[in-house]
Amino acid sequence: MEYMLLIHNAPDAADASDEDRQAMFAAFGEYTQRLQDAGALRAGDPLQPPHTATTVRSSGGETLTTDGPFAETKEVLGGYYKIEVDSLDEAIEWAGQIPSLARGDAVEVRPVMPVPSGQPADS
Repeated sequence: MEYMLLIHNAPDAADASDEDRQAMFAAFGEYTQRLQDAGALRAGDPLQPPHTATTVRSSGGETLTTDGPFAETKEVLGGYYKIEVDSLDEAIEWAGQIPSLARGDAVEVRPVMPVPSGQPADS
């Protein structure tokens, strides 16, 4: 089964020093390699900060855009891993190894919804 590991950065994550940031990137590189070696990694990327986001909505058939994220929150979605493992317990085990948990980040583990065959994945 596929799971998304959604990494929610702590509010002060952007205040990290360059040295701390480089150490965290190195730790994530090692973690990513372990996922690849286990054959579990399907995708994963860090995301740009929330101020770079654009939110798209539809109202009365018109497409509306707003700068920034869609909700006020202290934590922000900082990145994700899409993995394929045999169970939720295994997905939680992988989530528990995400390096930034030690600095106060949180990881949401969410199953990917299977799409019926013949249907486009983005519908």
